[in-house]
Amino acid sequence: MSVLSEPMSPPRRLALAFRYALRELRGGLSGFYVFIACIALGVLAIAGVGSVAASLSEGLAREGRALLGGDVAFSLIQREAKPEELAYLRSRGTVSLATTLRGMARTDDDRLALVELKAVDDGYPSIGRLTLAPELPTPELLAERDGSFGAAADAALLARLDLKVGDRVHVGQAAFTIRSLISGEPDKLSGAVGFGPRFLISEAALRATGLLQPGTLVRWTYRVLLADNGADDRAAKALADAARAALPQAGWEIRTRDNASPQLERTIARFTQFLTLVGLAALLVGGVGVANAVKSHVDRRREVIAAFKALGASAGDVFIIYLTQVMMLALIGSVIGLLLGAALPFVIAGLFGAVLPLPVVPTLHPAELLLSLLYGLLTALAFGLWPLTQVQDVPVAALFRDAGSGDRRRRPRRKHLVWMAVVLALLIAVVIGLSYDKRVAAAFVGAALVVFALLRGIAAALMALARRLPRAQNTMLRLAVSNIHRPGALTPSVVLSLGLGLAVLVTVTQIDGNLRRQFLAALPERAPSFYFIDIPSVDTDRFAAFLKQQSPAATIEDVPLLRGRIVAARGVKAEELKPSTDAEWVLQSDRGLTYAAEPPRGSKVVEGSWWPANYDGPPLVSFEKKLASGLGLKIGDEVVVNVLGREITATIASLRTVDWQSLGINFVLVFSPSTFAGAPHTHIATLTEPQGGSAAGDGAIIKAVADAFPMVTSVRVREALETIGGVVNNLALAVRGASAVTLIAAILVLGGALAAGHRHRVYDAVILKTLGATRARLLGAYALEYLLIGLATALFAVLAGSVAAWLIVSRLMTLSFVWQAGSASAVVLAALVLTVGLGLIGTLLALNQKPATVLRNL
Repeated sequence: MSVLSEPMSPPRRLALAFRYALRELRGGLSGFYVFIACIALGVLAIAGVGSVAASLSEGLAREGRALLGGDVAFSLIQREAKPEELAYLRSRGTVSLATTLRGMARTDDDRLALVELKAVDDGYPSIGRLTLAPELPTPELLAERDGSFGAAADAALLARLDLKVGDRVHVGQAAFTIRSLISGEPDKLSGAVGFGPRFLISEAALRATGLLQPGTLVRWTYRVLLADNGADDRAAKALADAARAALPQAGWEIRTRDNASPQLERTIARFTQFLTLVGLAALLVGGVGVANAVKSHVDRRREVIAAFKALGASAGDVFIIYLTQVMMLALIGSVIGLLLGAALPFVIAGLFGAVLPLPVVPTLHPAELLLSLLYGLLTALAFGLWPLTQVQDVPVAALFRDAGSGDRRRRPRRKHLVWMAVVLALLIAVVIGLSYDKRVAAAFVGAALVVFALLRGIAAALMALARRLPRAQNTMLRLAVSNIHRPGALTPSVVLSLGLGLAVLVTVTQIDGNLRRQFLAALPERAPSFYFIDIPSVDTDRFAAFLKQQSPAATIEDVPLLRGRIVAARGVKAEELKPSTDAEWVLQSDRGLTYAAEPPRGSKVVEGSWWPANYDGPPLVSFEKKLASGLGLKIGDEVVVNVLGREITATIASLRTVDWQSLGINFVLVFSPSTFAGAPHTHIATLTEPQGGSAAGDGAIIKAVADAFPMVTSVRVREALETIGGVVNNLALAVRGASAVTLIAAILVLGGALAAGHRHRVYDAVILKTLGATRARLLGAYALEYLLIGLATALFAVLAGSVAAWLIVSRLMTLSFVWQAGSASAVVLAALVLTVGLGLIGTLLALNQKPATVLRNL
């Protein structure tokens, strides 16, 4: 051991520290199981989420051609490709067409259901496999026989209308025989979320329905399949660029095989970031367990540390030995979490691959695994450095009984504070720098730092309050209050251990409750009962009168509707604009457009002014204020939109705020009345019933509209919200699962904190029993102590979590927030049960110790 006093090179010094660290761990990992479990759990969450997301992204990339239906897809809204446009596409490859719109399917006995129509050619699908039951070739499946076209339908439609294969339905003016059920569409994920079940038909059948009226909301997608010898990502991108250059006025949305479903990929990226941050929260909670474990280990090894110093080791040498131990243990925990996280995509693909709607390609993803390993090691280092600095303050006199037994807690030296700041800064830089949305990541980091500081403040305030309370007459209460503030009290450890986990849990449950309320509970006051789309312009007055006749007390609103894409703003092309995260969706596809003489209901002009009712000058537009700010637009800027293949330049005359939550008709862009003069378009209408209507009354309205206006599609608002709510519910389930990891970490850390104080509890219990305290009185005192600490922590967690949820729901999601008292109460109750339950388990173990054994070693 005297070798430690000899001058050594840094490599030899590290090798020696590693050797002694291994010797220290020969006795086993006792006292470090919580340490390892906390690191493993956090790394598992981050590695698992990252690996699954990467497997999904790889699946989307690998199946890009099948998802897209070709190498490049060209989409147009409300119009077919012109002959010269179609000729250009055919000159570059094999072209197939898929046409989508919504319609109403009607049985012979007048039962109705909204369906998502998809018309395809006989060669569908060009790539991939259409799974049917029974299996039929596409030409045979969709052919017309005896005055009825063939169709394949989603099983949900048959269940909704009580149909079976072979039954007939009508859509518009055409009759269809359902010849097969759709089990899988290769290109389904490339489209948007549908509000009805799929109904697959032929192009000829679509034209026979009579639904293709001027201005109908129909999307025409032309998929180009390149020759096999030139079908790669570079060739697909070259075709997309060439088409934009050759036909700049076409106004089509172009997607290539390596970007088959951009919206889905963005959703996966955002959701992955959110789940990663939840996993990181679990890792940060585990960091408290790391700090507790290291502190307890240093306390247990005081005599060994003193012996090292007595034999010539410097304070720095001892620090390096124990730092090496901590990092070795962190590496063990990280590797365990890494292996489990890496296996997660394989487990999911093996168990659920056949039923998952997304293509998961399980494989190892070194970048994701290395990132999670880095998170684990940095977290252990960040939380372990502070208690490790105490090894330098252990005197050689600690070898002797009662020597140096005073308060050993000192502030770390300046160089250690610098190292802690460097490690913390590195961890923050990794979290923010490698995130999808740096603003959200920065907000998470800031919130975590604030919560840690507040929790430490809560613990200090609770101890200060307990110290200043008047001396209680009741023995149990007096002992409980004294335990809260005595030297070496568990208060800081318990508050930090439980507080962050509970705060995350409250945040998630409050967000979940508000999303459920928004999409699955009561509709907003004065929300429409129905939307009616594809109303021919020539029939708008007749349709409004018809609705009024069907429901005299209802409020009816209708507005013109077109679809268009923003192609430039303030002189900059849309693809070159740098929008904020909240506004980028406006540029990603076509948008609903309208024109109006007056501001729409639910809108309020906040900047600029509205045009006169009889305005007939150059095109003007009113823009939603928040989105205009996200695009960097202001009054007087020009916006160029492509509508029906024609580019229209309009000047921003006003900015509006919009109440989207009313579910009324409103638009991001509202143009002056003469902007689209002569352009074919349809109208959209809402019907709002005074008492919300009834199922029978709603059914009668849908039937009446289908009879009188077969080309009009009726969308019941509640059913649409239920569809969206189903998606939200699935997402919320994943979030709740991820947050459960944080709660498990909090429980582990809490158990570790209580275990770390077990030795002191044993001494306290033995002394008090020797002085005459009964088991029941001690149990009552300890239970009261844990109850008070748990209650204070839970109340803070409810407050902090509720504020965080309010900010996320109201600011990021722009939804109304209602505090969920039930879930908050459940969190408080769970906190009390956990704190008191785990605390009493440790107390019972302490009370079972034989006094003689403990007193002999005091």
